[in-house]
Amino acid sequence: MGGRYEETHRRSIADPEGFWAEAAEAIHWNRRWDRVLDDSGKPFYRWFTGGELNTCYNALDYHVERGRADQAALVYDSPVTSTRRTYTYRELRDETARFAGALAAAGVGKGDRVIVYMPMVPEAAIAMLACARLGAIHSVVFGGFAANELAVRIDDAKPKVIVSASCGIEPGRIVQYKPLLDRAIELAKHAVERTIVLQRAAHPCDLVAGRDLDWAQAMAAARPHDCVPVAATDPLYVLYTSGTTGQPKGVVRDNGGHAVALKWTMKNIYGVEPGEVFWAASDVGWVVGHSYIVYAPLLNGNTTILYEGKPVGTPDAGAFWRVLAEHQVSVMFTAPTAFRAIKKEDPKGTLIGDYDLSRFRTLFLAGERTDPDTLHWAEEKLKVPVIDHWWQTETGWSICANCMGIEQLPVKAGSPTRAAPGMDVQVVDEGCNRLPAGQIGALVVKLPLPPGSLPTLWNADQRFVDAYLAEFPGYYKTADAGYIDEDGYVFVMARTDDIINVAGHRLSTGGMEEVLASHPDVAECAVIGVADQLKGQLPLGFLVLNAGVERGDAEIVSECVKLVREQIGPVAAFKTAVVVKRLPKTRSGKILRGTMRSIADRESWKMPATIDDPATLDEITESLRGVGYAG
Repeated sequence: MGGRYEETHRRSIADPEGFWAEAAEAIHWNRRWDRVLDDSGKPFYRWFTGGELNTCYNALDYHVERGRADQAALVYDSPVTSTRRTYTYRELRDETARFAGALAAAGVGKGDRVIVYMPMVPEAAIAMLACARLGAIHSVVFGGFAANELAVRIDDAKPKVIVSASCGIEPGRIVQYKPLLDRAIELAKHAVERTIVLQRAAHPCDLVAGRDLDWAQAMAAARPHDCVPVAATDPLYVLYTSGTTGQPKGVVRDNGGHAVALKWTMKNIYGVEPGEVFWAASDVGWVVGHSYIVYAPLLNGNTTILYEGKPVGTPDAGAFWRVLAEHQVSVMFTAPTAFRAIKKEDPKGTLIGDYDLSRFRTLFLAGERTDPDTLHWAEEKLKVPVIDHWWQTETGWSICANCMGIEQLPVKAGSPTRAAPGMDVQVVDEGCNRLPAGQIGALVVKLPLPPGSLPTLWNADQRFVDAYLAEFPGYYKTADAGYIDEDGYVFVMARTDDIINVAGHRLSTGGMEEVLASHPDVAECAVIGVADQLKGQLPLGFLVLNAGVERGDAEIVSECVKLVREQIGPVAAFKTAVVVKRLPKTRSGKILRGTMRSIADRESWKMPATIDDPATLDEITESLRGVGYAG
């Protein structure tokens, strides 16, 4: 298989220094680097050592100075507050410079940490960019996180200032942030001296005298602050991801490699030209929000959409189509779970016909594995390429993708296509031996990871090695399992702990979910492995049905069991499934399979901090009891 993709990927692996030095020419440097790739401290690789730059300058000032001052930089679209607001590049730069001045007045300087605990409002992006402008390190914590979880992050990051808001707004309810913030500060060992709080009209809050500053008042008193150059290897942000020990891991993102990689991806992976409108329907609390709501689109001179709403319910399953049409979006990026929710409410895609989507040309999906049924539904209804791609908080951008700006490869349903340039993806067994095409094993990436990937964990170098590098020496452990086919297409089948062992046969729960999702009445599904004395583990399915399905649950379950038996075989031992109203998920859309498995096996479990709705776990527990699990 030849072509531009093949040549680009080959060059990125054979000559990473030449490849990324060329990409780095697109970034403004205050001082050029001494070394492109510094491998003197293996396994801690560093990119562009000796270089100096400012990420905020590259995202805002650079474009203002080069003719984009009056172009829309950020569009705020909030159906939950019926608000639309557009910031030009000049306006966003000026607001960011002023808030950087407010942070500086509150004592924030280069290298200091700032926690951003906010809803999906423009001020969240402004706070992030203002930190970058000062050379400070931001750590965004998803707005509405539980107080104890926020306290843990406060103690790890030790912020000089916390930026927050009085509340978040969800469909039908207001989430008060300030009591959660106050409680977190009370629980934390690290003393927080200053907060800056955005008062939202829906629910203003009381401020603590001497500690809390009102956002509007702080901005009114602030003087604009210039960009502060930092080392390419200095941290831009720390983003916490859940850890197996219960202690969150602070993923570090540097300034230089991050700016180079993300700007490169906009053209080469997403096929987006400067000036076009790009929309990542995510949240700034997640890595997608960092990379593709805030930084990458602005680094590339695009218009980015910041959306405070849901795929359904704000007001209906046509919400995404309205945003695409109204703002003339060219390329969209969201999670498959959003499309499953839309498909569940509007299976025939009727609402799409109400909107002019003529400017929309590509849909990218990531965050959960895209099942073929959802992929085909989106292709059929939208009539544009639907691209599944795979990446993680740790990598910051794609591990595998169909690189639309290099060469569009044929889509294979169930695969995020091939390794992105810079990523040397391989499949190995427990002994770190490479496996042949088609054989399931651990998916790993050969070191060094490309620019933009995590160089380490915040104040935890040894934990970084133990968590990601020790098990497969010379490789980064993705903790995902899958295989690579004879054409080099990667298939991510499950987390490694979701490969179940049924009577000695290693089976992928993702493969079973793929079969279940193909049933015409199934909107969404999950499969977990539950403990079994005879076979070790048995698969158990959960089915969410499409709106309007009137047939009996037992009939549908029977058909689903038959489907798995026909397409995977009796070896799967798939005999049990339950119909549920909804699946428990994180706020980013990941299904909480591990927690469901713990409930089914009667093991102790902790309410996940990232859960979207705790009531879903009560519903799952009741469903499990109905089929003899969960005690």
